[in-house]
Amino acid sequence: MIEDSPFVAAAPVLVPMPAERPYTYAVPAGMRVVPGSIVRVPLGPRQVAGIVWDGAVEKVDAKKLRPIEQVFDCPPIDRAMRRFVDWVAQYTLSPPGMVARMLLRAPEAFDPEPWIEGLQRTFAKPDRMTEARTRVLETAEGGLAWTRSGLAHAAGVSSTVVDGLRAQGVFETVMIPPRPVVAAPDPGYAVPTLMPDQSDAAETLRANVTTGTFGVTLLDGVTGSGKTEVYFEAVAAALDRGKQVLILLPEIALTHAFLERFQERFGAKPAEWHSDLPPRMREKVWRQVAEGGVRVVAGARSALFLPFRELGLIVVDEEHDPAYKQEDRVFYNARDMAVVRGHIGGFPVVLASATPSVESRVNASQGRYSRAVLSARFAEAALPDLNTIDMRRAPPASGGFLSPVLLGHMRQTLERKEQSLLFLNRRGYAPLTLCRVCGHRFGCPVCSAWLVEHRFRGQLVCHHCGHNERRPEACPECGTLDHLVACGPGVERIAEEVVAHFPDARTIVLSSDLMGGVRRLRLELEAIANGEADIVIGTQLVAKGHNFPNMTLVGVVDADLGLANGDPRAAERTFQLLSQVTGRAGRTGKKSLGLLQTFQPDHPVMRAIISGDAEAFYEREIAERERAGLPPFGRLAGVIVSAATRAEAEGHARGLRRAAPQATDLFVLGPAEAPLSLIGGRHRFRLLIQGERRADMQGFIRTMLAEGPKIRGSVRVQVDIDPQSFL
Repeated sequence: MIEDSPFVAAAPVLVPMPAERPYTYAVPAGMRVVPGSIVRVPLGPRQVAGIVWDGAVEKVDAKKLRPIEQVFDCPPIDRAMRRFVDWVAQYTLSPPGMVARMLLRAPEAFDPEPWIEGLQRTFAKPDRMTEARTRVLETAEGGLAWTRSGLAHAAGVSSTVVDGLRAQGVFETVMIPPRPVVAAPDPGYAVPTLMPDQSDAAETLRANVTTGTFGVTLLDGVTGSGKTEVYFEAVAAALDRGKQVLILLPEIALTHAFLERFQERFGAKPAEWHSDLPPRMREKVWRQVAEGGVRVVAGARSALFLPFRELGLIVVDEEHDPAYKQEDRVFYNARDMAVVRGHIGGFPVVLASATPSVESRVNASQGRYSRAVLSARFAEAALPDLNTIDMRRAPPASGGFLSPVLLGHMRQTLERKEQSLLFLNRRGYAPLTLCRVCGHRFGCPVCSAWLVEHRFRGQLVCHHCGHNERRPEACPECGTLDHLVACGPGVERIAEEVVAHFPDARTIVLSSDLMGGVRRLRLELEAIANGEADIVIGTQLVAKGHNFPNMTLVGVVDADLGLANGDPRAAERTFQLLSQVTGRAGRTGKKSLGLLQTFQPDHPVMRAIISGDAEAFYEREIAERERAGLPPFGRLAGVIVSAATRAEAEGHARGLRRAAPQATDLFVLGPAEAPLSLIGGRHRFRLLIQGERRADMQGFIRTMLAEGPKIRGSVRVQVDIDPQSFL
C-alpha cells in the first residue's frame, strides 16, 4: 500500500493509455508520493504523465521496476475524483487509463505557472517631475505591484516613462503571481427580483446547496421561464459556502451569451472550458481549477473531468441534449456521469430543461430526483400560438419547399419589422445529388452515405468521415454535362428560396459547418439578437437557449424529419427539438406564432406540441417505454464491431454472439449490419443487448468479450452502455 510517507519502495501509477490497471513503479529514495500525485514515468521508450493510484502494488522483483522520474509540483487529484475515474471505467467498460487520459489533457499545467516580473513604488523621488511622471506615480499609489506595460497603459503613458522612473530607483522590481484567468464572482453583485414560482424553486435549490449533501433536482420550466436565473441562485449559495461550481452547457455557441448573463449577475465571467479554447488558456484554467483559484467553470461535457479542489455544485443546462453523449474512445453521457460525480462527492446536482429527458422525468416521478416546475414565462410573456401546416393540403410551389401559408405569415412578419426563423435540421444545400440521365448518385467512397452538396463552398461532403470533393459539371458515370440535380432541401437551399421570395430582406444562415467557425457563429447570433437580420434559417443550433427579442415567427420546414429513422428515442427527440425551436418565438412578450410543416398532422408528437400538453406526451411516451422494457425501465447496450473487411467484422460479431453467457434477464439481438454499415472504410456490425433494469449488464458483456474471439487484424470492438444513437 502507499502511505503518506517519504519511504515508499513502489507505487501503482495509472497511465493515460488503454491500461486495465495501474502499472507498478519504483519510488526513488527521497521522493515523496501520495495517492493522486501527478508524476512523470517511463513507458516503453517514452516519458508520460500518470497519476499515483490507490490500492496495493503488484508483487514484482524490485530490480525489474522502472523508477518514477518526477513528481510534478501540482495539487494531487483528490480521492473523490479518483473514485469517479474508477466508476466511469467500470460502468462504461473502458480501460481506466483512457478515462484518466481525459483528466490529464493539459500536460503543461502540471508545473506551476511562472511568476511575472513587476514593479512596486519605493520611497525614492524622481529628479524632476513631468505631467507623464505625475500620472504614473498617482496610478501606482497604494503600494500595489504592476507589470511594466500594465502601469504604462493605466497611466496613459509610454513604457519609456516607466523605465526612466525605474532607472532612478522610484520603482523596484518584484515578482507577482500569475494573473487569474477570470475575476472572482460576487454572489451578491446583482441579486435579481424573481417571480413567485422562480423564488420558490430558487429557495429549494439554495436549501439543497446549504445542506451540502447529495441530491438531484430537475428544474423543469417552459422556454423563457427564467431557469437560468433560478439556478444562478444555487450557484450563489455554493459560492457563499466557499465551494467551486461546474455548469455544463451542450453547445460552444451558447457559451458567449451565457457568459454575458453570468457577468451581469455575478460581476465577473466564469472560466470557459471547451474544445475551441486555445491551448495556453486550457492550461491556465486546468491549473487554477486544481489550485482553487477558479471558482466557476462553464463548459462542455469534458469539463466534468477537470480536477476541482472544492467542487460543491454541478448544473447541467439543457440536460436532455444529445450533445452530452460522447461516442469516441470512452462512451459516456455527461448528464448521468454528473449525477455520479455529485453522489461520490456528496454535493447537489441540478438538471435544467424545458423538455426534460424521459429518464429524468421518470426519476423525478419515482422520487429519485426532486422536481421544481416553472410553468409560466418570465414577466408573464405568452408562449407562441402553435399550428401545423398540412403539406398535403397546402403544398409548396413546384421546385419549392415552403408552403404558401408559411410564406404569407413571413411576409406579414416582415411588414411588422419583426423577425422570422426557419428551422431545418439538415446542413448544406441538398442531402443527395444525382444525374437525371443515368441515375448516378454521389456517394461517399468510404462510407455508406450520400454526399451532401454544399453550394456555398462548391463541394460535395460526407458528414460522417469528412470526405469532400468538388461538385463536377459532368456526371462521372455517363459524362453528360449540366444534368446533375440536387434532391431535397438543406438550409442553404431554403435560403435560396427565401431570397427569391424576399429579395430585400436581411437573411442569415446559421449552421455549424459554415466558414468562420465558432467566432462567426457568435457574431451572427449577436447580430440576430440586436435585430440586424429579418429572416434566420438554421439547423438545430438555433434551438439551444438563444434569446432573440424580436423573433415572433418560427417555421419548421420539415417537422417529420426526425420521425422516420427507427430510433426508439425518435418521438422524444422530435418533441424536444420542435418544442425548443418554437420556444424561440415571443420571449419578450410580443404575440408570436409557430408553424410546423408536416405530412403527419395527426401524429402524437405533432398533437402534443400544438396542444401544449407536454404532460400527455410524456405519459404516453413513458407508458410505451415501460411496455417495451426500454430505458429507464430496462437496460440497453450496444457492441459495435468494425473491421477493414465485411467478413472480418461479421465473423467477429458472430463469435461474440456465440460467446454470450446464458442469462434469464438479458438477451442479445443481432449481429446485424449497422444502419451506417460503412464509415471511413470500416465495415460495421452491431449487437444490441437488452435486459431488465437490475440486470448485470457490465458483467454479461465482460464475460462475452472474454469468452469471445480474440481481437486480431483490423478488428475493433466498442461498447456503448446506454446508447443514444442507433446508426
